[in-house]
Amino acid sequence: MSAPAGTTPPGPVLGVVGGGQLGRMLALAAHPLGVRCVVVEPSPSPPAAAAAEVLAAPYGDAAALAELGRRAAAVTVELEEVDTDALAAMEQSTGVPVRPSVASIRTCQDRLLEKELARSLGLATAPFRDVTSRDDLAALGFPAVLKLRRGGFDGRGQVVLHGADDVEAAWAWAAARPALVEGWVPFRREVSVLVARSATGEVRSWSPVENVHVDGQLAESRAPADVPGAEELGRRLVEGLDHVGVLAVELFDTAEGLVVNELAPRVHNSGHWTIEGAQTSQFEQHVRAVLGWPLGSTAPTGHSAMVNLLGTVPPVEAVLAVPGAHLHLYGKAERPGRKLGHVTLVAPTPAELEARRASLAEALRRAG
Repeated sequence: MSAPAGTTPPGPVLGVVGGGQLGRMLALAAHPLGVRCVVVEPSPSPPAAAAAEVLAAPYGDAAALAELGRRAAAVTVELEEVDTDALAAMEQSTGVPVRPSVASIRTCQDRLLEKELARSLGLATAPFRDVTSRDDLAALGFPAVLKLRRGGFDGRGQVVLHGADDVEAAWAWAAARPALVEGWVPFRREVSVLVARSATGEVRSWSPVENVHVDGQLAESRAPADVPGAEELGRRLVEGLDHVGVLAVELFDTAEGLVVNELAPRVHNSGHWTIEGAQTSQFEQHVRAVLGWPLGSTAPTGHSAMVNLLGTVPPVEAVLAVPGAHLHLYGKAERPGRKLGHVTLVAPTPAELEARRASLAEALRRAG
């Protein structure tokens, strides 16, 4: 049935598994394109509810996923900790494409599989070893990092082993869960690159960014960063995974070159600067990619810094008084360490960006 005269025909529906702040920003980016988002999320009023319809159900709920599949042109994810078996069953029963693919999500859910993929593509990683016995924990020497293979983020799910005295406690922590141990990487800085690949195989990447972490959690990203080889490395990974959508690649920049750390099969915190700092944001690009539409330009609009707001929300007027500041709040309750929003600063020159960063830091200090 055609739309009534004088109205716009309804656009496609994008199904999203997960309704957090990433789902919220995906839905906000989808609206101008005429795309409606429906999210599956256990909470009935998650951050995404401000811009998307919510099906309140666990991520792997068969009935909710079946409804999503019946209504959507494509289904994507805003987090990797999803039930891939349930997604595969939904894709098979409804015929709706899951993008990125279930295979790509499964690889990016598991730190061991990520590293094996990178090595298979000729890319450097930290030395690593699957942990199956107590002896594995000391096999790479010290210091080393013990990580859960699945589920850890923002510094959680990992412990540093400084020496042999740490092995016993670490084994007690890891014995019941799949884990791997990584050799220590003496890096100069932590960087990331985001790459988008469409359902038609078109690939675009944004300028690499330099990231600052505090207690394992991302505090600030700055772009563009001069990281030779990062964009080509990202292309190899996105094509090696046959990934559709945005892929985030976290890297260590070392004296010997770039080392692949972790992958995220989705839009990513270190790419939030692209909302104001690039011609096409990571969120709009992801929508374009998974629906098979042409990708947009990723050219930067200036020099950008993204600052996470953790734990408490500062007064809106204090942030908006800073020249070039763009405030994004996620509609989440305050809690220590929780990501409640971010501020993006955009400036025409590095010197002006630094001045605006100093003004923002002072505004946040006074507000705190």
